[in-house]
Amino acid sequence: MKPKQLLPVVMAGGSGTRLWPLSRELFPKQFLALGEQQSMLQATVTRLSGLPVAQPLVICNENHRFLVAEQLRQIGALQGNIVLEPAGRNTAPAVALAALQATVGGADPLLLVLAADHMIQDTAAFQAAVQKALPLAEAGALVTFGIVARRPETGYGYIRRGDAVGEGAFKVAQFVEKPALPVAEQYVASGNYDWNSGMFLFRASRYLAELQAHRPDILAACQKAMAAPQADLDFVRVDADAFKACPDDSIDCAVMEKTDAAVLVPMDAGWSDVGAFAALWEVLPHDASGNVHRGDVLSHDSQNNLVFAENALVATVGLQDHVVVQTKDAVLVAPRDRVSEVKQIVAQLKATGRTEHQIHREVYRPWGKYDSVDAGSRYQVKRITVQPGAKLSVQMHHHRAEHWIVVSGTASVTLDGKVHLLTENESIYLPVGAVHALENPGKIPLELIEVQVGSYLGEDDIVRFEDRYGRT
Repeated sequence: MKPKQLLPVVMAGGSGTRLWPLSRELFPKQFLALGEQQSMLQATVTRLSGLPVAQPLVICNENHRFLVAEQLRQIGALQGNIVLEPAGRNTAPAVALAALQATVGGADPLLLVLAADHMIQDTAAFQAAVQKALPLAEAGALVTFGIVARRPETGYGYIRRGDAVGEGAFKVAQFVEKPALPVAEQYVASGNYDWNSGMFLFRASRYLAELQAHRPDILAACQKAMAAPQADLDFVRVDADAFKACPDDSIDCAVMEKTDAAVLVPMDAGWSDVGAFAALWEVLPHDASGNVHRGDVLSHDSQNNLVFAENALVATVGLQDHVVVQTKDAVLVAPRDRVSEVKQIVAQLKATGRTEHQIHREVYRPWGKYDSVDAGSRYQVKRITVQPGAKLSVQMHHHRAEHWIVVSGTASVTLDGKVHLLTENESIYLPVGAVHALENPGKIPLELIEVQVGSYLGEDDIVRFEDRYGRT
């Protein structure tokens, strides 16, 4: 078969909170490794291996750009292929940005639109469904992939099958919102309804034409936003004001429910959108007692639990049908059938001005990461990791002094214009107001302990003079 011009578009936006405390606003679930060595984003890209695809185009939020870049770099998929959304405007505008970017220079590839936060257990079945959809999309169809419904599910939307289109594909008869349980049971019993996966395949120009026909306001806003895209490291930046003026709408509502060219290809590939911990328990392998354990977990007389331990021993005794999640700064305990109510805890965190809904104790930066080990009224201790060849910005602080102690690796420290080379067990003091920078000139990660002392220790007490990551 002749190779197809197929461009994956991976939507990695969103700041899901239904998997709190694993997922945070600045580290949502698409960046988590849930039952796999790779993150969900990395698994989404890796799953394409063997298909006739180009390097994926990833659409993500501005706040997640360095996370996306680092995770793509780790799997060899980083090549100036990240389009930044200045604000969330749902899937129809996001895919419009991708289609406009994909057609620059006269190209017109097929777009395979995927979400970065879905779990698919059977890669071969996923790829077979994509291969089946290729000739349909080549012929002008807007293909959506319907997940074969094995059980009644009230958390998913459904798609009703219409007339057959060739072998194993159907015209889309109707999109249906999330049903009540009795209705979902009828859908599954009929065999005519599939779960709405939110995955699509269509030609870029075909999607833009349908958007012009049904939501010209969205297309016009996206065209204005993409009129003069700016390359910035591995990112493509669009006009922020123009995109923020774009209406918020999904592909389903904007195009798929209105077009007469929608075609459904069923997919039976062990798919889940992992919308809550209960769904995660269902898809991950269980032990003989029905438990899913990750990390350092001991259990006695405990059945059908999901237990995540990030950095401490978690033990259960006589526990049944529960979810226990331990992270460095939070612990969640909930009956498995009530974990969707975690959103109430997230709302309380927001209402009380706390930060645990937003960030982890361990925070990723373009140069590496830091872990806030301890803090008091006038001090803070961090463990800092700087990747080989990476450099923090040239900066100063108005309210705090810092003391750096190298644990491993080599640090090149610029302090008020003078360069100091530090190795293991050496330290340096940075007074209030000193202009300084930290760089790792070595071949291994630089690990150091930072002790901050001062009247104000917030991250916004940073005055940047130079920054290779565009943050000045």
